[in-house]
Amino acid sequence: MSKTSVSRLARELKQFLAAQQEDDLIVAAAPKAAAMVSSAKTEEKQAPQVLFQQPVETQTTSKIAHSGDTLTIEFRRPASVHSAPILQEDSSMMTKSQKETALKELAEKIKNCSRCPLGSTRLNAVPGEGNVNADLMFVGEGPGFDEDRQGRPFVGRAGQLLDKMIVAMGLTREQVYIANIAKCHPMIDPSNPDKHGNDRAPNADEIACCRKYLEEQISIICPKYIVALGGVSAKALIADAKSLGALRGKFYDLHLDQVTLPRKVQILATFHPAALLRNPGWKKDAWLDLQMVMDKLGLKGARK
Repeated sequence: MSKTSVSRLARELKQFLAAQQEDDLIVAAAPKAAAMVSSAKTEEKQAPQVLFQQPVETQTTSKIAHSGDTLTIEFRRPASVHSAPILQEDSSMMTKSQKETALKELAEKIKNCSRCPLGSTRLNAVPGEGNVNADLMFVGEGPGFDEDRQGRPFVGRAGQLLDKMIVAMGLTREQVYIANIAKCHPMIDPSNPDKHGNDRAPNADEIACCRKYLEEQISIICPKYIVALGGVSAKALIADAKSLGALRGKFYDLHLDQVTLPRKVQILATFHPAALLRNPGWKKDAWLDLQMVMDKLGLKGARK
């Protein structure tokens, strides 16, 4: 086999590997391989068989070598190739300042978002707020009338009840992170944004548009536990899509669509504070749910 043929073969291999998204193929060794091949019998009629060595984690160099009728290509890949990809930077290694910067940049994207019709009817986007190093995160459904005007999550009557629930756990609002599935106000009648009682839950399309923002928030903060407030957020984040009643009372490992978390995060479903205002009899059950989280975090509750 001629030197030109081997060079051409090396080029074709490079193009093939590039198309397959392989990395770090070093073709500088091709001339050496060609010299080895040129010393073989020129009358050889059969082209050499090409074998691709499996990536080895300790392998640090790439080479092309020839032995008999086999041309072997070895190429270097990162040692992490065998592990699950992390699409977001390992947030457990991010400093508080880095998290704050990342969340601020994400908030600007949310404020300028027009991926769904909610972006054209909102008064203010509501990204979320709280402790960027929080161990506990609350995720609701979507902003309401008051949140739309202030650009902050859970500031209306339901938010006031949530504040009391957080204090009862032995925490403050400033120690947790609070967000929603939808980042803009879903309204029954978008043409009348000043009407009270115009709130509704986000629909599937709106959730799909906003989901990537919430997933990025979770990946940056990387809390130990998430409390899903209400059936909409619970069924959106827990793969086992049952009713809220069936989902309650159990922790689930959180699995996101677009982000692989750097550590395990668990999620628990409970009633939305707005539902508790309508049905005060459910408060006892909600408190039992929160006590499960308190037990996990070693919280004793508020002092009386």
